[in-house]
Amino acid sequence: MMMLRLAAAWASVAIFLLFGDSLLGLLGAPLPSLLIFVWLLAVIVWAAFGVVHEAEELAERLGEPYGTLILTLSIVIIEVALVGAVMLGAKGAPTLGRDTMFAVLMIVLNGVVGIGLLIGGLRHFQQRYNLKGASSYLAVIIPLTVIPLFLPNFTTSTPDGTLTPFQAVAFSLFTVLLYGAFLILQTGRHRMFFREPELEGELPAAAVAEGEGASSSSMREILPHVGLLLANILPIVILSKSLAKVLDFGIAKLGAPPALGGILIAMVVFTPECITALRAITANQVQRAVNLCLGGAASTLGMTVPAVLLIGVFTGQPVVLGLSATNMVIAAMTLLLSTLTFTGTRTTMLEGAVHLAVFFVFLVLVFSP
Repeated sequence: MMMLRLAAAWASVAIFLLFGDSLLGLLGAPLPSLLIFVWLLAVIVWAAFGVVHEAEELAERLGEPYGTLILTLSIVIIEVALVGAVMLGAKGAPTLGRDTMFAVLMIVLNGVVGIGLLIGGLRHFQQRYNLKGASSYLAVIIPLTVIPLFLPNFTTSTPDGTLTPFQAVAFSLFTVLLYGAFLILQTGRHRMFFREPELEGELPAAAVAEGEGASSSSMREILPHVGLLLANILPIVILSKSLAKVLDFGIAKLGAPPALGGILIAMVVFTPECITALRAITANQVQRAVNLCLGGAASTLGMTVPAVLLIGVFTGQPVVLGLSATNMVIAAMTLLLSTLTFTGTRTTMLEGAVHLAVFFVFLVLVFSP
């Protein structure tokens, strides 16, 4: 299966590198357009599942939080590639970065968390997780959401939710530094915050020694999986430009809401990770699911904001980050609910139902704002 997946992905890359202009020239016809879209979508999603598989193999060897961190960073790299490909396209997309980040927050923090808490409550009644880890994620997610997605609507230098070049560079630097500091602490002195609660009693020194021993002894096993991880990511990045053109054409042709592009990118990229999170909750591994969901939201904001802003600065394209008034209300409610959900040490079905309700409101407002 692994070799078949890689063969299909790289064969598609070769075809689009050689004949991509001719294939994309067929987008005016309905049937060829649909077939090209399904082809690219299937290959990218299949390769994304390959990324998840290799990341899970690495997770078993490296332990938490390294396993889920590798997965979330890999997924977000794919997302940034897709967003960048659309923004660098002929028509540009000033709101795509904002729409994608907002869609990821809604899908992950409301959709996946809601479904996961309902499934976990049905199977296990109440589930435990590491409160310190969840609180650390939220402490980073809140400023990374409010500063780029809320503040542009209230600054006086620009009136339309955009930022000046100075503000864009300053916000990008702030985002990189904050997320980088979080990663250093997550993989360093505070890594025990992101493991299952029952591991909290281990001595830090013993845990470090154990981790170092496992790392040195299994390096030969780790490197092949790193190579396979990259071999699955690269085709997605290369094909992202072609998929971006198809999405841009399809949304314009159908007259669909512009925000649908960001939602589709978020769904394409994060579907494998979301399935992995739900499987972890079903297996009563709530901390792993928390690392995937909250970590996915944090990495999306931490990497997409600077990428989108810098693309805008260097290309001169307008980048609209400020959310609409309606979406700011939903985003604020999501952050508040997430804080309430993850302030205890156990989760319940009621919290899942509330998150799902907010997610359905988000979906309704996409098509009927």
